[in-house]
Amino acid sequence: MSPKSKIQSSKPAPARNVVLGVTGSIAAYKAVDLASQLTKRGCDVHVVLTADAQRFITPLCFQTLSRHPVVTDLYDEEDGWKPTHIGLADAADLLLIAPATAHTLARLAHGLADDALTCIALALNPKARLVLAPAMNGKMWSHPATQQNVATLQQRGARFIGPDRGLLSCGYEGLGRLWPVDEIAATVWEILNHT
Repeated sequence: MSPKSKIQSSKPAPARNVVLGVTGSIAAYKAVDLASQLTKRGCDVHVVLTADAQRFITPLCFQTLSRHPVVTDLYDEEDGWKPTHIGLADAADLLLIAPATAHTLARLAHGLADDALTCIALALNPKARLVLAPAMNGKMWSHPATQQNVATLQQRGARFIGPDRGLLSCGYEGLGRLWPVDEIAATVWEILNHT
């Protein structure tokens, strides 16, 4: 093997493009660690914060960890003429929404596109995977409307990670906690490397 071919064969694999959508749940703060873990694994992470998520967490920490501007509005435009949400939807290998609230699941199931995150989901390139990590009150999770939305999204190919069982922020014990962050990161990495 020539020295030149050795150099070519040792090239690192291209970074996987992950769009991380963060929605309005108390678990939003855990998404900071998730962004960090995915970046350390070699993912190129682009964070989208909904308006409700910004009540729990600010863009600055995500921007620092991902080394990319954080999208907080449908009309955030960084690429000149091309809408940012379309550019992210085109480039994504995977869209991860963590935490995913009941409201977000309903909007995705019904094809609503009224903010940057839901527009990205609707415009997502057909080869990209949609992965959802729910976090909500246990009664909200078990409600027939939510379960119907989950079934609809699964039929369309969405993959769910969690929710987990335990003490919820509302004081109840039950199913609804965000799945452990390190396990979400490991699962996402596995999905990226087997698609």
